[in-house]
Amino acid sequence: MDMEISASAVALLILALGAGGLLSGFLAGLFGIGGGAITVPILYEVWRVLDIDPDIRMHMAVGTSLAVMIPTTLQSFLAHRARGSVDIGFLKRLAAPVVLGVAGGALIASVSESTVLKWVWVVFASALAAKLFWGQDDWRLGKDIPKSRLVELYGVFVGVLCGLLSIGGGAFMTMLMMLYGRPIHQAVGTSAGFGPLVSIPGAAGFMIAGWGVSTLPLGSVGYVNLIGAAVIIPASVFAAPLGARIAHGFSRRKLEVAFGCFMAVLALRYALDLLLG
Repeated sequence: MDMEISASAVALLILALGAGGLLSGFLAGLFGIGGGAITVPILYEVWRVLDIDPDIRMHMAVGTSLAVMIPTTLQSFLAHRARGSVDIGFLKRLAAPVVLGVAGGALIASVSESTVLKWVWVVFASALAAKLFWGQDDWRLGKDIPKSRLVELYGVFVGVLCGLLSIGGGAFMTMLMMLYGRPIHQAVGTSAGFGPLVSIPGAAGFMIAGWGVSTLPLGSVGYVNLIGAAVIIPASVFAAPLGARIAHGFSRRKLEVAFGCFMAVLALRYALDLLLG
């Protein structure tokens, strides 16, 4: 890899990473998401500019994004908990299943088919956007989250997707809670709590998976690049409380529409990527 790049190029890369970190942290606080949908494509382009081995670019982007999510999602969770919008009981109930799923997702990341996972994102993001745009209060699967073990199984499934895609799982958990009658502020706040449960084991898994790879860029531990994380993390942590504060300043309907727009954009992004190759 040719590491001889100009000072101006380095400055531009740092600015891009910093801007991505600010946006990632803001979205984490606003919607209770981990921000991986933003940081993964940004990091992928950074590795492309730096001519990182194409075979490991996506692994590096996902692994580093998971490391970035650790302080970002923790900050977001603490901000929402301080406002009393976290269902701690539900968070504890799904903690172990989610962590188990994340570990499995990280282990199979290197052999997974991204096309299938992108279609899953399209379906879920589209369904949630439709619910938020047009759903009425009677769009429910039940009056409260059931005791069935299928809920725990859903947690494992979400964990696997999070480990593979470097997402915080907020969108999936928010949709589940809202379909069982929980208010959106509580759904968003509780979903933020799943971020650390995803990011910590996920980042550790990518470190292990990439241990000893010969083409890793400078400053990497496995598939986690510490330099990239060091640039993005401060910006993300700084912006997360702002997103949480703005979320609690919105009316229920405005937050639903804003979240719906974000999900629709994500669904469209992945659909176009799949259809256009």
